[in-house]
Amino acid sequence: MASTPSPDVLICGAGAAGLTLAIDLARRGVRARVIEKLASPFQGSRGKGIQPRTLEVFEDLGVLDRLVAIGGPYPPQRIHAADGSFVESPLMETSPATPAEPFQQPLMLPQFLTEGVLRDRLVELGGQVDFACELVGLEQDEAGVTASLRGSQGDEMLRVRYLVGADGGRSFVRKSLGIDFPGKTLGVRAIVADVVLTGLDRDAWHRFQDGDMAQQVMICPLAGTDLFQVQAPIPHGVDVDLSAEGLSALLLARTGRPQIQVHAVHWASAYEMNARLADRYRAGRVLLVGDAAHIHPPTGGQGLNTSVQDAYNLGWKLAAVAGGADRALLDTFEAERRPVAAQMLGLATRLLDEAKAGQMMRRRRDVQQLDIAYPASPLAVERPARAAGVRAGDRAPDAPMIGAAGQPRRLFDLLQGPHWTLLGYETQRADVEPRAGLRIHRIGAKGELRDDAGHFRAAYAPQEGDWVLVRPDGYIGAIVGAEDVGELQDYFPRVGLGRSH
Repeated sequence: MASTPSPDVLICGAGAAGLTLAIDLARRGVRARVIEKLASPFQGSRGKGIQPRTLEVFEDLGVLDRLVAIGGPYPPQRIHAADGSFVESPLMETSPATPAEPFQQPLMLPQFLTEGVLRDRLVELGGQVDFACELVGLEQDEAGVTASLRGSQGDEMLRVRYLVGADGGRSFVRKSLGIDFPGKTLGVRAIVADVVLTGLDRDAWHRFQDGDMAQQVMICPLAGTDLFQVQAPIPHGVDVDLSAEGLSALLLARTGRPQIQVHAVHWASAYEMNARLADRYRAGRVLLVGDAAHIHPPTGGQGLNTSVQDAYNLGWKLAAVAGGADRALLDTFEAERRPVAAQMLGLATRLLDEAKAGQMMRRRRDVQQLDIAYPASPLAVERPARAAGVRAGDRAPDAPMIGAAGQPRRLFDLLQGPHWTLLGYETQRADVEPRAGLRIHRIGAKGELRDDAGHFRAAYAPQEGDWVLVRPDGYIGAIVGAEDVGELQDYFPRVGLGRSH
């Protein structure tokens, strides 16, 4: 019997970050093994909001429609007063969808359902999760990483080229590397519980004692389930009864409504809110993603989204290096993603401070993550410098167009997949030769795409002869004019694109 080849990458942790990375590697033909020390999938909804930029990521990974089919929109927030009256308002400030930004509304979906869809997608691509398998030691050298595993079948030594720690805020991988995790405890202890509950309508996110950090409680219907999520600050140093009876008593004390009764607890946790950011995201052949690299308070719905996008940024780079690209490409992962985590950490902390001050929580555009960009990245090349439209390092906007045969074509459909995409605006066919891993599309009078409605021009502000190179993760790597097209020949090898043929 032929032996199974060793994986190229070991991913420790099967949460949203680990699964996203595994899917991205699988569709690129990179052998990865995913281990999870839990004996079965996580069953809680610690994260329940999928922001617009993450919806774009999930569309590229082929799971968006499945997620939307089982999720739902965020309900309005209903702030109840002691006299029985209430004030209702949208939780989110959103705008209508545009050609450039097709998703404006976040999706509510409990984390356990999101991860279930991601596991199914991984299986479709030939992967799986090894549950009840724990990393207990690691050593690395110039050629690879030796991982010591402990599972239901006993101990195992595994040799891989790269190891990724997606193993949460208490990351064994991060601690093994000796990477500091500075930050602070934010002075708020809280509970989160997914429960079967009666006595409240499911058409609103209910808030009682709003602004009182000692007594407030939030009760949100969880889309895609018959559950409610209960969130409430709790005192330090006090044991909290997280049973159905204990939570019913807490809700009675804070709402004054005996009709609100908890009948079953699906999952519950008491935790301290922290804001921490790892000093480094990489040590040699070992990298950190998700909560292993950063933890935020839950305000703003940023944690799961930031984690997924960490993995989405890393996937194509890890695959390129595994395929022979210079390992220096992995340095851009930390350079691009650590500043994003620092910014998100600040945003979530600010929203928490507003809640502690009794201000009404209102989520604005800054939580949608559509404006995240990497302008200072060494992978952002612009020749000449641009005065209008998108810049190198920006998210690549969508744009509905028309194919030369007359059919509608959406730019995001052309970007979908593990490849790079090069868009030429009124360019000559011979300017750039085809190469492995790159798809070239020409827009204009003699191209295969027409911008009749002007959506591409509105978003990209191209000049005749411009080339826009879009990375596999949907960000613009380079924009060069007709006189600078030679810059692309220097750029391609840096990111692992094959030779022209």
